[in-house]
Amino acid sequence: MAAARGKSKEAVLDIQKWIEQPVRVKFTGGREVTGTLQGFDALVNLVLDDTVEYLRDPSDPYKLTDKTRHLGLIVCRGPSVSIISPVDGTEEIANPFGAPEDEAAI
Repeated sequence: MAAARGKSKEAVLDIQKWIEQPVRVKFTGGREVTGTLQGFDALVNLVLDDTVEYLRDPSDPYKLTDKTRHLGLIVCRGPSVSIISPVDGTEEIANPFGAPEDEAAI
């Protein structure tokens, strides 16, 4: 047990590559914003600049409207962050469960 405590933890998500890039952040409770990621810490507290919040439909809280609100520079508390994604979309990653290409050719 003591040996496991001595090991350093690896980050599950490499947020560093999104510094100075536009990101979309979804929070617990349903709020969504986009902004330029300026910084973060180990607790996933985020600093976003030029932030825009997407407002929800008052009659249906699961629907986003076309209305937005400019927030500017904000600090997002890590415990309230649910999802962080690049605004550009997604990127393809290697399938960790697939067979290596050498074995697939056999």
